Amino acid sequence: MKNKTAITLFGGTGDLTYRKLLPALYNLTVLGKLADDFKIVVIGRRAYTQSEYIDIARTWVKEYARTKFDDEQFDAYAERIIYFKMDMTNEDDYEMLQAFYAEQDIQNHVYYFAVAPSFFITITNGLKKYCSENNAKVIIEKPFGEDLEKAGILNDELAKFFNQDEIYHIDHYLGKEMIQNILSLRFENIIFKGIWNKDFIENVQITAAETVGVGTRASYYDKSGALKDMVQNHLLQVLSLVAMEEPKEEGSRSIHESQYNLLSALKPIEDVHESLVMAQYEGYLQEQNIPADSKTETYAALKLFVDNERWEGVPFFIRTGKKLEKRETQVVVQFKSVGTSPGNVLIIKIQPEEGVYFQFNAKKPGTEQELQPISLDFCQSCILENIVNTPEAYERLLDACFREDRALFSQWNQIVESWTFVNKLIAKYEEQGSPLYTYEQGSKGPKEADNLVDWVK
Repeated sequence: MKNKTAITLFGGTGDLTYRKLLPALYNLTVLGKLADDFKIVVIGRRAYTQSEYIDIARTWVKEYARTKFDDEQFDAYAERIIYFKMDMTNEDDYEMLQAFYAEQDIQNHVYYFAVAPSFFITITNGLKKYCSENNAKVIIEKPFGEDLEKAGILNDELAKFFNQDEIYHIDHYLGKEMIQNILSLRFENIIFKGIWNKDFIENVQITAAETVGVGTRASYYDKSGALKDMVQNHLLQVLSLVAMEEPKEEGSRSIHESQYNLLSALKPIEDVHESLVMAQYEGYLQEQNIPADSKTETYAALKLFVDNERWEGVPFFIRTGKKLEKRETQVVVQFKSVGTSPGNVLIIKIQPEEGVYFQFNAKKPGTEQELQPISLDFCQSCILENIVNTPEAYERLLDACFREDRALFSQWNQIVESWTFVNKLIAKYEEQGSPLYTYEQGSKGPKEADNLVDWVK
């Protein structure tokens, strides 16, 4: 008899499971991407009955699933779900969990740690003690650790039970459709492939702006801030895809090697006064669970350089912040100008709108030689067929893990390089006594960030 496969969700009554994981697994079920006997084991401490948990899951799936909700299809999906009550902090409860796996004939496992990093080692120790014979992979939700030292401790502890190729560091940014499209735009179009370098590109701007504040994440966020939460965690990965060398061959290993080489070539920022702006939105100190004297930044903008031949002298600008005027994530490639003509601009729109915008110059009709900007604007997310057929980030990433496709997941050596860069930057910021600016809620951010570059809107 073939051994069954299951995904076990630690943190099964949390927001991530409800909003993202259960709807994503429903989509995969509806699309026929899961084996008939694939099980979803939901771990929680609350005394829910099976039917009570299914009713809760129904509500969340109905609201957040990408595919059309259907009662009959949900009932079939619900047959996969098993609510298992246990205390994940009690090591001996894992003996009970392993007995349940044996009873269900489940021996192929994907463990999903949908919990705070402080629980990772506790869960791993319980699995190591009682579930060591299982054929297992683990999905680790980022951020991975609070700094490089703690990330290293977590990695070492995980390695006592999981091999490195069994650890999947999930980054939902890498699952977004237009992030994946970056490689296609770069390497499958001769008009960009041949000019993606210092000779033709003036600068690159990566923006991740949010309109929301810290909300319910205040306790976590105040220990992290914009640099750790967004720059280290997501945006350096985006930068690596934008700037890396073309992979030597197909497959995730070659892609990861190119990403790692790029991240390791980032020049450390020496003078933060010229290259870094940190700020906090007005009213942050009045947020619930935020200390009255907090110096945590909710906005960060930085200028950095890549120390290699392709990008010598080309500045890369990254900015991210909360409580800004609009929600927007995009990559802007500003090309050099020809004479007095404006430089061409390529914008890769990641969210909320997905698409590609390209601006170039043409003669204005009815004039001798007066130029005007002309644009090509492809809105991928404006087409209903694309909306229906485009997987959500977690759906795409779960499917990739089940297929053992690691291309969409961050690797440990990349995480080390990202943490190393950000840790050095934070140390310089503290050493040089740089100011923490403030900015109005709903604004574009601190005006000091405009001194770094003329941000393309």
